[in-house]
Amino acid sequence: MSSLSLPKAKKLPWLKLTVLGVALAVGAWAVLRGANPRELADQGMALIRAVGPTAFFAAMVVLPAVGAPMSAFTLSAGEAFGNRFTLPGVMVIALAMIAINLALTYWLARYALRPLLLRLVARYGFKVPSVTPANALSVALVVRLTPGPPYFFQCYLLGLAEVPFRLYMIVSWLAVLPWTIGAVLLGKGIFDGNFTAVATGSGLIVVAAVLVQIVRKKYAKRADGN
Repeated sequence: MSSLSLPKAKKLPWLKLTVLGVALAVGAWAVLRGANPRELADQGMALIRAVGPTAFFAAMVVLPAVGAPMSAFTLSAGEAFGNRFTLPGVMVIALAMIAINLALTYWLARYALRPLLLRLVARYGFKVPSVTPANALSVALVVRLTPGPPYFFQCYLLGLAEVPFRLYMIVSWLAVLPWTIGAVLLGKGIFDGNFTAVATGSGLIVVAAVLVQIVRKKYAKRADGN
């Protein structure tokens, strides 16, 4: 399945990334030294609530498209706005924002930023999958379910591959659905000290991880249209 392989980047600037990581770690250590983690968490939640749900969920649409981890939003959303919208309500809103983000990243990859992204993909040694009507579903599933590549990279790769938009949206949204629900529950449970919510959220994530591997192995051999 050479056309769908997601090789490790051979030209990534690891030294620069390492230096950046160390600098961030040192900065975090300096900030956290002597601080109470619970107080910091409460202050962070207070800041998010002060910003308000409109800005928070708008950021959830935009920032993951430029590399911000989606988990930063899903893990904090339940604690920040669960009392206002209820926990199921937060899950529905989060999934709606993810759907908009998926559409945005697809548009950026397939149209607005396509030349730039193609140069970046080639520069770092990745290969855009070859998509045909026969293998489009398999390509979408394998790329979306491959462990390792971050969420935004998967979105851009599928957009660059010109996977049909409807298929891209359905596969991508269903793929992140259990992770989103699990993360919202997990985050709420951690902040509240609720073991049941932590166990339920963690369980959903574990089950999703197992199912991901089963589905990926099933479709990996079909991804080249064989």
